[in-house]
Amino acid sequence: MTPVREQRQRAAARARLEQQMAERLEAAQQRRKRNAFIGGGVGLLLVVGLTIWGIAALTGGEKSPAAAPSAAAPSGCQWVPDDVAQNPNLKDVGAPPTEVPRAGTQLMTITTSLGVIEVEMDVTHAPCTAASYAHLASKKFFDNSSCHRMVTEGFKILQCGGVGKEPGASGPTYKFAEENLPTGKNPTYERGTVAMANTGQPASTGSQFFLIDQDIPEANLPANYTVLGKITKGLDILDKVIAAGAVGEDGKATGDGKPKTPVVIKTVTVAPVKA
Repeated sequence: MTPVREQRQRAAARARLEQQMAERLEAAQQRRKRNAFIGGGVGLLLVVGLTIWGIAALTGGEKSPAAAPSAAAPSGCQWVPDDVAQNPNLKDVGAPPTEVPRAGTQLMTITTSLGVIEVEMDVTHAPCTAASYAHLASKKFFDNSSCHRMVTEGFKILQCGGVGKEPGASGPTYKFAEENLPTGKNPTYERGTVAMANTGQPASTGSQFFLIDQDIPEANLPANYTVLGKITKGLDILDKVIAAGAVGEDGKATGDGKPKTPVVIKTVTVAPVKA
């Protein structure tokens, strides 16, 4: 492929994605206005965790500054409350303890409609994130939820961890700081990595995560998203889902939509910390 042709294809992909994001943001604004009118207050709608980086990754324009790596405060992990009254998509299962294990690994087993995916969580470098997943799994937070988003242009990822009727806007009733950011690495996110989605603001990590099927260079995705760990089993499942592609609400193929092959998370379990 010639450099000129490649540049044109990237520009076309960028234009399509920018249009999609503009339409989604406009729809979100309209829903917020409607919620404010009905509820008599300002409704908060969480934009899909990866919407912001989806634009930045393909435009190659100015990047959002990366959040500073966060080693949790000496007093322990900080769980910042989210308001269910403002976002009814949140699911309340309480919050994890503030004092959590800070060394070792932890095996997370995701049983899906297509098979089992195992993830080795990095407790040493992402202790609060691992503790949050152990808590959510123990409360059956993820059971019977769907992986709601796939991106195949610019990078290849499958996003999961949202629940309810609007999974892209959902999460637990708390948020927490980003940690274990791959700052200075290129690629920033390697194939098989499991990373956390956020809203683009500091300390906005929740329950949504994405499974990465291809090495992603820093130019396509900045180091703004917590690395939870790596897939140790089931990468072939991700390969098949990514290969089938994504579709939009109209059922047509798109570079950013829902997976054409549905993926339902039946259960998630987390084993004790292993030194």
